[in-house]
This record gives sequence, structure tokens and C-alpha cells, in this order.
Amino acid sequence: MKKLGLIGGTSWHSTIEYYREINQSVNNHFGDNTNPPLLVYTLNQSLIHRLQLESKWEQIAELLTEAALSLQKAGAQQLMFCANTPHKVYELVAKEVSTPILHISDATASDIKSKGIKKVCFIGTKYSMSQDFVTKRIVQQNIEVLVPQSAKVLNELHRIIQEELTYGKIVLDSKSYVLSILNDFINAGAKAVVLGCTEFPLMISQSDIDVPIFNTTTIHAQAGVNFILGKGN
Repeated sequence: MKKLGLIGGTSWHSTIEYYREINQSVNNHFGDNTNPPLLVYTLNQSLIHRLQLESKWEQIAELLTEAALSLQKAGAQQLMFCANTPHKVYELVAKEVSTPILHISDATASDIKSKGIKKVCFIGTKYSMSQDFVTKRIVQQNIEVLVPQSAKVLNELHRIIQEELTYGKIVLDSKSYVLSILNDFINAGAKAVVLGCTEFPLMISQSDIDVPIFNTTTIHAQAGVNFILGKGN
């Protein structure tokens, strides 16, 4: 098995889901309790949030680069950021390390394309919704991506992530709000939902929505499993 490096902590709740998904999938592959060679570097979520608020993305890139270099030195043969928003500085980090970094958007776009879906809606942090560092790589695969346009909606979805989900809190009123936004997109023609924040799957599941859900946590983790097992991505 190939050695995979995970850069997590943003948040640790979703990082656990990566760890769980990868280990369980490898267990299932071998039909026993075989565990993969994972290396995990946990970032300080509080510091990352503060730097985001101050728009100090270069400093965030430095922290991710430090993590990536540490995992590279430890023998990781491929790296992953265990969240969507850190991919804003993907290019800055990728140029500083020789180890490939598996982009969450590439894995997600590949999965959407394999299902023959051409129009999706996307929700995540305000950074990933208002900017295209995640969605552009999906759009490049000839998939239309709908994102919220209202500042009020952007800010409320972001608040739910930052103030509730990153603490592991599931608030029913917030869940109802998120579902109302998703159903508006479905009514506008979206054929699937992309949960573009690795915390949203803690709240929203396939049983909540009538169209397919693309869980970026599961998709990205499975791409990591494919690498570990030498299946390709």
C-alpha cells in the first residue's frame, strides 16, 4: 500500500470522517482489519479562522506548506487537504513541495461526470461560494455549478459552518435553513447537490434531499483510498 499524508484540523470533526472513511474502505477491500499507512498533520483551526478573517491567506499557505513538507519528509507519497477552503492556496503550497496534492475538486468533478450529471448546486464556506477556487475545476469538466448569490445567504451558511458544525453542533433550525436553500436550487434546475464543505455532511444526508448528493468528504477520501491501493483516481 502507498503512504498517504492527510492535512487535517480544519476542522478535526471532518478530519475524523476522512480517517474513518479511508480506514473502513481499506478494511472492506481486504476483508479484514488491515489498516492503511496514513500520516496525519493537524492544523490549529482557531488560528486558521483568525487568519481567514484577516485575509492573511499567504500565512495560511505557509502553515499548510509546513505541514506538507513535514508529511513529505515522513515519507508521504501523496497529500490531501482534508477540507475544501484550504484549496484556495493549493497552488501556493503545491509549488513548494514535490509530493503531489490530490485536489478535492478534481475528485468531485470526476464523480459527478461519471454519473452523467450536468448541473449541480454547491454550498460551502463563504470563501468557496463567493470565489471559484473550488468550483472552477468542476466547471472545467463541462458541469454547470449554481452557488448562492445573496450576501445574506452566503453569510448565514458560513456562520452555520463556523459557529456550529466545526464544533460538532447540529442545530435543527439551521438544518432546516440549509435544506430550504438546497430545495430552492433544485427548483431552479439543479440535478444534484455538492456539499462543498466537509462539515455539511455532518448535518445533511441523502435521505434529506430528493436529488443525488455529492459528499466531498467521502469522494475525496475515496480518491485517497484509490491512491493507497494503486487503483488510480
